[in-house]
Amino acid sequence: MGLSISLLFLMTLLFSDLNVIQSATTEYTTLIYKGCAKQQFSDPSGLYSQALSAMFGSLVTQSTKTRFYKTTTGTSQTTITGLFQCRGDLTNHDCYNCVSRLPVLSDKLCGKTIASRVQLSGCYLLYEVAGFSQISGMEMLFKTCGKNNIAGTGFEERRDTAFGVMQNGVVSGHGFYATTYESVYVLGQCEGDVGDSDCSGCVKNALEKAQVECGSAISGQIYLHKCFIAYSYYPNGVPRRSSSSSSSSSSGSGGSSSSDPSSSTGESFLSLFQLCLF
Repeated sequence: MGLSISLLFLMTLLFSDLNVIQSATTEYTTLIYKGCAKQQFSDPSGLYSQALSAMFGSLVTQSTKTRFYKTTTGTSQTTITGLFQCRGDLTNHDCYNCVSRLPVLSDKLCGKTIASRVQLSGCYLLYEVAGFSQISGMEMLFKTCGKNNIAGTGFEERRDTAFGVMQNGVVSGHGFYATTYESVYVLGQCEGDVGDSDCSGCVKNALEKAQVECGSAISGQIYLHKCFIAYSYYPNGVPRRSSSSSSSSSSGSGGSSSSDPSSSTGESFLSLFQLCLF
């Protein structure tokens, strides 16, 4: 399981079966993308399946208590490392509802592959067997840009200023930040075990990719291996609505902040963002 497997996994992430689903039962369980290693693990004794099941169970259980958790299960011959992360503005209840869907989705979408990543709009799950080659934390896994472009309105200047605010915010928020700047809503999050300095660098990289990849698109999402960012521009102001899933910052999730009174929670942003994006 060397570099070729890692490249195959990355190729799968980038070029095959990256599904963007427009409908979902709730706004934080929309499937964004999935990445599956090409290679299935050999499991004549069933030990890998047992280890994978135990890992899934542990991740789901922990999702009632925290928004990020990483664990390793199995024996020395069947070691599997897995993690989940929920968006920083989800409650523990919503985090659990999101994460509890991921084991079934992983099995349905990828089967018993040696590595799998399933990203929903509110959470993601990743696992890999021991020996699976690593990819850079800055590697872009998925991008999507709004179909509508904004020109001649100062949009890109507003967006770039909002990007700068967000890059600073993910540091002060210890890995999660969401804010509005002049009708541009931005949200960024890093994987829970990434330090503040590395998080800032990852988000900066993602923001630069958004500028290049999405140009003047009204909205966009960029997913790197260790962080993601999303933005959306609302010319008439960010719509307000109530949200049952917003929460104050807590250990391990970072905080969120707003820079003007018209901002809404990160969850309502992503719900509206999905409508705008597709």
